[in-house]
Amino acid sequence: MPELRSVAVNGVELNVALAGSGPAVLLLHGFPHTWELWTDVMAELSGRHRVIAPDLRGFGASSRAASGYDAGTLAEDAEALLTALGESSAAVVGIDAGAAPAFLLAMRRPRLVRRLVVMESLLGRLPGAEDFLADGPPWWFGFHSAAPGLAETVLEGHEAEYVDWFLTTGTLGDGVRPAVRDAFVRAYTGRQALRCAFSSYRALPESAAQIAQAAATARLTVPTMAVGARPVGAALERQLRPVTDTLTGHVLEDCGHIIPLHRPRALLTLLRPFLAGDEARAA
Repeated sequence: MPELRSVAVNGVELNVALAGSGPAVLLLHGFPHTWELWTDVMAELSGRHRVIAPDLRGFGASSRAASGYDAGTLAEDAEALLTALGESSAAVVGIDAGAAPAFLLAMRRPRLVRRLVVMESLLGRLPGAEDFLADGPPWWFGFHSAAPGLAETVLEGHEAEYVDWFLTTGTLGDGVRPAVRDAFVRAYTGRQALRCAFSSYRALPESAAQIAQAAATARLTVPTMAVGARPVGAALERQLRPVTDTLTGHVLEDCGHIIPLHRPRALLTLLRPFLAGDEARAA
């Protein structure tokens, strides 16, 4: 089992899972996940890396912050976490809501981010995702970001059923291990937990503006890998291609949105050589 530690960063307390030793790898989860999204990936990577997997602010056992759910602030949290843990650089991996802060961290602090992996997300309104968005964004984006308190009021008392829908859909019907499922349900039960989870959706316009500004003023210079599955596919890679110096793209077939739990072996097959290239460059 990883070590769990509470780390004070950027005005909040982050619950952080730590495992292994070596070059740091920072893993940023999305919705409706906690650090336990990465359980299988951490077990494999910790043989060669110091793996750092926080609950994002407001999620899991981290502080239920009143604000700061935009991608820029989450990137600042990640930077402060690496500093607090004594890491001068890291490979950064983000999925879903964790992809945008991972991207902004790499854009703003390229010397801190040795390599970047982003998965199953869109980066604001950057060009390239038009086909994916032809029928509009996924329905829950509007529901989560509607009038403050609406989604919480509707879902309070029914959190388990709601989380189960995302876990089943995100694994193409396969579901996840009961222990992981139960951990996710606990993390998203209660009005304050729901408020924090939906705050990242309510901050999407601010996050999109931050992403657009970063892409308009700089290029992504760190080696980057985009990994898609269902439903995002290659849309993220297409968004990144015009602004990234060194980009590798992959789409995992027969894989749902929750890649680290649904197809961890396939993901590790991509991650290991990508991270090994980072080690070779540092040698």
